[in-house]
Amino acid sequence: MNKVYFIRNPESNYNQLGKDALKLLKKIVSETEHKFEKEVPIKVHFGEKGNKTFIPPECYNEIINYLKEIGVSPYYIETNVLYRGSRTNKESHIETAKAHGFTQIPIIIADGDIGTEYDEIVINKEYIKKCKIGKGYGRFKQFIVMSHFKGHGEAGFGGAIKQLGMGFAARGGKLEQHSGISPVIDQDKCISCGLCAKKCDFDAIEILDTAVIDENKCSGCAGCIAVCPEGAIRNVWGGSHFREKLAEYAYGASKDKDIIYISFVHNITAHCDCTGKPMKPITQNIGVLAAKDPVAIDTACLDLVQKNSGRKLFNKGREVLRHGEKIGLGKMEYELIEI
Repeated sequence: MNKVYFIRNPESNYNQLGKDALKLLKKIVSETEHKFEKEVPIKVHFGEKGNKTFIPPECYNEIINYLKEIGVSPYYIETNVLYRGSRTNKESHIETAKAHGFTQIPIIIADGDIGTEYDEIVINKEYIKKCKIGKGYGRFKQFIVMSHFKGHGEAGFGGAIKQLGMGFAARGGKLEQHSGISPVIDQDKCISCGLCAKKCDFDAIEILDTAVIDENKCSGCAGCIAVCPEGAIRNVWGGSHFREKLAEYAYGASKDKDIIYISFVHNITAHCDCTGKPMKPITQNIGVLAAKDPVAIDTACLDLVQKNSGRKLFNKGREVLRHGEKIGLGKMEYELIEI
């Protein structure tokens, strides 16, 4: 049975939460005889511009300092988002991260300037055969995936699995999970400027009266979404089997990687940190958890939230957990060890 370590802390003291996270990290390092590589990225979510409830940089300071003390070079690592926002391309993404205080260590945007740089990871699962994972992840063997457990409209909740499946995916991988089809052109907005066609590496866009995407040539990289100055190219949201695809992408992201997962069950909002506006928490703070299994830690977080709130919050996320267990991502059964 997989062990999930837990420190209960309902207080909004971010420096203390950072100390709790380090204590859990050291516990796992000791229990598993974990040996760090010389470089270890920390997977985080910087929060969309306007969001106020993302996990702030103070929560990472203790772990960053610890890694440096033992001779490890840490980095923040992320990928660009699929939608149009402050984190759509590398330049504005890093600007947003720094504006939110993430200045302690270098930042790697793993899928490049506009989200089109990726490696294909073969998994041959039920819905996904090859995952488009941000190219920058490929040079590292180990990661510390630090997640904010909260709600998500389509996934049910966002936690360790979402940090893997969506957070490691290049823009085209995000598109594949959400819909699995090419972006579409809003003909009323398109000004036929040709920027999308110039940026397309697959000659999939032709400029006629408006831009036209050839679905037979389109790779689904979604780089055109990032470069369109008018916001005329968009994803079609709500594709089928999103939760299963998310789990399968998480499997691809973690394949052959050595990962420690740490999750903050604080600022528990109904929607994810990609929401660019202030949100109010919908239940009480709980604490910090850590594990080596993403399915186990997400299951434990969900169980704690539901027990603490007395409600079946985020329950459709159990579909992600069940499919993750089915494909070998991890196990839902766990032993919760409170420290």
